[in-house]
Amino acid sequence: MHDTRLPLTDKAVAKLPLAASGQYLARDTELPGFFVLIGKQKKTYTVQGDLRRDGLRKSVRLAVGHAGEISAREARAKAKEWLGKIASGEHPIEGRQRLGGPTLGDAWERYLEVHMLRKGRSEGTIANLRDHMTRVLRDWLELPLATLGRNPAMVAERHDKITRENGPYMANGTMRSLRAVYNHARKTNRDLPPENPVFGIDWNVERRRDTGMGVEDLAGWWSQLQGVSNPIRREFHLMCLFSGSRPDALKKARWEHLDVKRRVLHIPKPKGGERKAFDIPLSRAMLRSLWRARAAGRMLLARQAAEWIFPGASAAGHIVEHWEKRTVLSKWGNDLRQTYRTLAQNAGLSDLDAHLLMNHSLPGVNAGYITRGKLAYHLRGEQERLSRFIAGHFRRVVRT
Repeated sequence: MHDTRLPLTDKAVAKLPLAASGQYLARDTELPGFFVLIGKQKKTYTVQGDLRRDGLRKSVRLAVGHAGEISAREARAKAKEWLGKIASGEHPIEGRQRLGGPTLGDAWERYLEVHMLRKGRSEGTIANLRDHMTRVLRDWLELPLATLGRNPAMVAERHDKITRENGPYMANGTMRSLRAVYNHARKTNRDLPPENPVFGIDWNVERRRDTGMGVEDLAGWWSQLQGVSNPIRREFHLMCLFSGSRPDALKKARWEHLDVKRRVLHIPKPKGGERKAFDIPLSRAMLRSLWRARAAGRMLLARQAAEWIFPGASAAGHIVEHWEKRTVLSKWGNDLRQTYRTLAQNAGLSDLDAHLLMNHSLPGVNAGYITRGKLAYHLRGEQERLSRFIAGHFRRVVRT
């Protein structure tokens, strides 16, 4: 598709089709140097300008944020600010070295651009990091990193405060983000104290929640699933159970990712980014669920259903929120991922096969020699066996 020009608004950007291959630009008619870069997976607000410094000219292109995560108005305001800095000879992310070195805000923006976006980290990972930096630690963004580096007690007190106000998991997650940003900034700012200030915190204990179902719970859960009024959401939850997939990966699945001949659903950008891309083998029960989802999508959301397997009325075009009232459906989301792993054990699947089907890292050096792509037939057979085992425990209602 050829590049285009139009006033960049939320509505206009939402209507732009994703690229069938490669990328194309939609340039803003109001602000030169501001455009949205459209790829096969996402739309990214971007600025580009000529940075003149010491008699030399260098073209600078920087990602402002992804459409859907930042509004067009916010992106334009930030783009205007950054283009002004570029025109004055200042790099917006590297920033001018202030007294005390880069601020947390400087370091965070550079970490986002240089490390996260450039290396193709997943949207969920980026969204979590952005939340930690721009919401939880918002009042620290103008603080020099050196101040934090010299005051680990300050960081420890903040961890305690977040624990009290937002919970232990949010506190630990925020500190992991701060640790990563500081370590990245230290690579190019050797005057920063060498020891990361996060070392001084007492980490909160984190326990994996045991929320999976056993075989005795499946018939009741299936009965509850029939009470979910939206048929697209019903099939989404059923596919979460049959595949053991992370919900975010399934929500963003497109029909172009489905290969019926090979009986796989490709997940191009799961948790961990593009380097962790994998194929979900599909059982017959899973294929039937997908056909039901297609029929329901065409009936309820025809435009969105042309692209998304699980379409939604959201700006993104697909299901965004997958939670249900527990009184309607007691288990959903990662509960079903835990259920899948539990039932795989009950059905007699090997630990290695369960790891491969769920796209977990393989344990041990020996397993690292396995070529996953050569096990497609075997894994499809194991997926079929597990689907039959699961559905067999509500066979009064569904046959496989």
